[in-house]
Amino acid sequence: MIFSGAARAAGTLILVILALVAAFLVVQAWPAISTPADELAAKVPFIDQGVSLLGYVGPLVFGTVLAALIALLIATPIAIGVALFISHYAPRRLAQVFGYVIDLLAAIPSVVYGLWGALWLMPKMFPVFQWLSDNLGFIPLFAGPVASPPRTILTAGIVLAVMILPIITAVSREVFLQTPLLHQEAALALGATRWEMIRLSVFPFGRSGIISATMLGLGRALGETMAVAMVLSPGLAYSVFLLQAGQQQNIAANIALKFPEATSIGVNVLIFTGLVLFVITLVVNMIARWIVSRRREFSGAN
Repeated sequence: MIFSGAARAAGTLILVILALVAAFLVVQAWPAISTPADELAAKVPFIDQGVSLLGYVGPLVFGTVLAALIALLIATPIAIGVALFISHYAPRRLAQVFGYVIDLLAAIPSVVYGLWGALWLMPKMFPVFQWLSDNLGFIPLFAGPVASPPRTILTAGIVLAVMILPIITAVSREVFLQTPLLHQEAALALGATRWEMIRLSVFPFGRSGIISATMLGLGRALGETMAVAMVLSPGLAYSVFLLQAGQQQNIAANIALKFPEATSIGVNVLIFTGLVLFVITLVVNMIARWIVSRRREFSGAN
């Protein structure tokens, strides 16, 4: 009875805090929402004349989603492979070492990743980006000229991929380890190879966990601030050019960079962009919960 009441109170408290955060963002963003576009551009120095509030936020949303998708496309297959190696291929002692290293990587502050990306990764990636532009420049994604140093959205996506890799790996590893042993032994007894056993038993059981891990990584990639601010040359364009600087920017980094110079109405504009990011994160998590709930019927009891 006591535990049930405490758990219910904790769940209710989380919902109340979430509602209060949403209310705060709406109240603080309302002056920017209610101000006409021409007055807003005159009062806020970082909004160009003739650009509405939604016109200012739109490219930021595009850049935020683009950087997060790049990170997700790079990190997810690598994370699943590492998780499988730890759970089903590596010797026990080696698996313990790898698991410890993965957990340690997840605890590294984002500013450290930003410094690593700015000081080490960018010089190393310039020849790679130049090769992509020279050989695949006919594809708009890799069209030049390549920025030097490459403070581009692709560099930011790679840094974000390294940041979310430990999160996806750690959660996927734990899910794979929970696969019922009877399922795995039954597949092997029927003559399946280890890979076939993983494909037929481990992946179906862990599909919802993989989705949850991916959505956790996506949530961090969407809200990352300092690492992106340190490696990306900002721009406000709906651009798919991954190798050119000054094209895109994400919401969190834009808030961090613009906040020191923002006036009262400028702060309201930045809070509105934070409200948009809040809604995006909420929608992503709702979609993830819906996908996971559809897979709930598959369990170790089946």
